[in-house]
Amino acid sequence: MMKNYQKETQTKLTKGLLDMIILEYLQHEPMHGYQLITRIRKSFGVYFGPSTVYPLLGALEKKGYVSSVWNMDADRPRKIYKISNDGKCVLSFTENQLNSICRTMVTNHKNQIQIAPTVFG
Repeated sequence: MMKNYQKETQTKLTKGLLDMIILEYLQHEPMHGYQLITRIRKSFGVYFGPSTVYPLLGALEKKGYVSSVWNMDADRPRKIYKISNDGKCVLSFTENQLNSICRTMVTNHKNQIQIAPTVFG
């Protein structure tokens, strides 16, 4: 039972943050779509296929968060994606916001624990 919940939660969180995960990978090195699909599957144990990843890459490019160039040197041509400065800014902002949310959750949890004995005691 718990394993199903863990897998479901992992999938939901990964899907919800997929654009940021992609930007994070691209921050370290330019990649083509299949590399991203493989890296996500290996890192998170969640498979998102081309029908999910490529439209998301297109949307990120349209917003100016990534740019792409065709690599014609490979066995078959591949579109290589690279994070832009705007993409780096949105990634940094999102990471800060996620950290803030997590800190708030921990702080609220600690406050509830400290308050609880006086309420029920």
